Amino acid sequence: MTLNPRKPVAEIAAEMGVSLLTPHLACRDCSRAIEFYRQAFGAEEMMRLPGPDGRLLHAAIRLNGGMVMLNDEYPEMGGQSPLSLGGTPVTLHLMVDDADAAAAKAVAAGAELVMPVSEQFWGDRYGVVKDPFGHQWSIATPVWPPKSPEEMEAARDAAMQKMSGG
Repeated sequence: MTLNPRKPVAEIAAEMGVSLLTPHLACRDCSRAIEFYRQAFGAEEMMRLPGPDGRLLHAAIRLNGGMVMLNDEYPEMGGQSPLSLGGTPVTLHLMVDDADAAAAKAVAAGAELVMPVSEQFWGDRYGVVKDPFGHQWSIATPVWPPKSPEEMEAARDAAMQKMSGG
C-alpha cells in the first residue's frame, strides 16, 4: 500500500533532508546524550518531543551528514538502552577526516576508548569508543589509495595470522 501515490518515499526523504535508513537509539537520559553527541561528534539538534512525564519520546540530531533519532528509555514499552541491556551488539560507524582527533574529542567528552585508533589491514585508520550511554562508535579515516582485492586478502590473512599468535 502506498500512502502517497504521487511522490516516491525517496523523494519525500530527500526533501526532508533525511536518509531512507536512520539509526534510532534508546538512551538513558536522552537530553544528556544529545549534549554529549554535540560535544563529542559535533552533532546538531534537529528537534525534541518530550512526553507528559518529561522523558523524551522522540528527538533527532544531524550527525556527520545523517540523522540519528533518539528517545529516553521506556522499559514499560520495551524500550531499553544498552545500559539496561548490559551492552550492545551494534556499532555506529563514522567516517571522518581525522580519526585520531575525532576519537580524542569523543574521549575528552566522556567516551571510553575501546580500541585505540591505528592503521587497519583494510586500509583505514580506525578505532572504537563507547559513549556514556552504552552505544559503541567506530571512527575511521580511509587511507588512500584503496587496496586491490588481492592486497586486501593478503593483508587480512597476515592480520588473522598475527591475531592467532602465528
